Amino acid sequence: MHQLTRLDFEDAEIIIGAAARKASEIGVPMCIAVTDESGNLVAFRRMRGGKITSITIAIDKAFTAAAAQRATRDYGAASQPGQLAYGINSAIGGRLMVVGGGVPIVVQGMVVGGVGLSSGTADQDEACAKAGVDAFLDWLGSEQLLRDAVPPSEVD
Repeated sequence: MHQLTRLDFEDAEIIIGAAARKASEIGVPMCIAVTDESGNLVAFRRMRGGKITSITIAIDKAFTAAAAQRATRDYGAASQPGQLAYGINSAIGGRLMVVGGGVPIVVQGMVVGGVGLSSGTADQDEACAKAGVDAFLDWLGSEQLLRDAVPPSEVD
């Protein structure tokens, strides 16, 4: 039997909140999507001014990052004509994204989800995605430290 760790809405809100703060900081309103480990949407936010065309792109970047268990940027060079993965972007009904902005969410060596952003450049999208993941991992670390500091009888 396989044990599964899955993101929930609270987790997604932490990721989206941090990604949106980074997007505001750089002055680019974004569409932000968080998926679970299988690429299914957990939460989505379109910031005021986020591009309508970026809605689907952000969701598909998060899908790709989670389901393929790698950053979407990694597919860019590999999917060009003459390369081994040429045409991969047309796989899965065109959902596989090959531009930066989607990153997997890795906890204790396991991909538990993906985050995808769109509306800026690939570098801007990816920076905001990473800010969301970093905030979530920091929060997880704080939660673990808190649990470790409180005796079990006080937690129950």
